[in-house]
Amino acid sequence: MHLVQVLLPIYDNDGEPFAPALYANVKTVFTGKFGGVTAYVTAPAEGAWRGPSGDPHHDQIVIYEVMTAHLDRAWWRKMRGELARTFRQEQLVIRTNPIEIL
Repeated sequence: MHLVQVLLPIYDNDGEPFAPALYANVKTVFTGKFGGVTAYVTAPAEGAWRGPSGDPHHDQIVIYEVMTAHLDRAWWRKMRGELARTFRQEQLVIRTNPIEIL
């Protein structure tokens, strides 16, 4: 079993919040494909990193996660590209961890 986490920004590069409908669409897609989704949206996480120029950057993010028995890497690569375009990101993080259901 795999836990897949998708990190999405709350604000665009101008500081404007993304439309709630964008997140609702993600929820619909994941629920349809995986039978459910968990969204951490009420207490946004904050990410910080240095870009290629060394300048510091930060984001407030929400995390969507799904569990799946089969990790379809091609599907996730395509989804990462679609989400990066939708949320106007140069790069978007989707990460996975193997899990065991107890």
